[in-house]
Amino acid sequence: MSGAGAGWSRGGRALTAGKLMLAWIALLWLLEVADVVSGHALDGFGVTPRAPSELVDVVPSAFIHFGFGHLAANTVPLLVLGFLAALAGLRRFLLVCALIVIVDGLGVWLIAPAHTNTAGASGLIFGLFGFLLITGFVERRPLGVLVGILIAAIWGGSILAGLAPTQTGVSWQGHLLGLLAGVAAAFLFRRPAASRALGS
Repeated sequence: MSGAGAGWSRGGRALTAGKLMLAWIALLWLLEVADVVSGHALDGFGVTPRAPSELVDVVPSAFIHFGFGHLAANTVPLLVLGFLAALAGLRRFLLVCALIVIVDGLGVWLIAPAHTNTAGASGLIFGLFGFLLITGFVERRPLGVLVGILIAAIWGGSILAGLAPTQTGVSWQGHLLGLLAGVAAAFLFRRPAASRALGS
């Protein structure tokens, strides 16, 4: 598609991606408010490793945070990276997010230290970073490569710091697994060459 129709399509896609991510962030903040009001009852939806009953918390754990400071630290990167990833299409974006959340949650369940409780959107953030970092190279799209370079320049230092095992109170396992899941998603959900040529 070209001309005015393509411009409208891009503008409409950006508007939809923006609305989706604003709604996602609003949901996370509402859940944290509910958590505080309930005396942190929602913290139990975090993942405790290797307890079979905790498998049901693999997905919910990505939406729960341990306080407003924790959530605030995740808000801007999730909003920006999620918006950029969603621009390529909502169906693919949701598939990418689902893969990252499930792989990350299961990985944390398997390898995180015993007697820990892991929750938060940071695994998804690291996954979206990995996805955006290499998807342009995988699909051979110059704009995607540029986006990857820009997000590496902006968040690369923070990502590397988040992978350091020496940090206390931080699930470097969840960060690493999320990053690897995002890289895998770039290959699994890469767009066909014909679709890329049409700019879809």
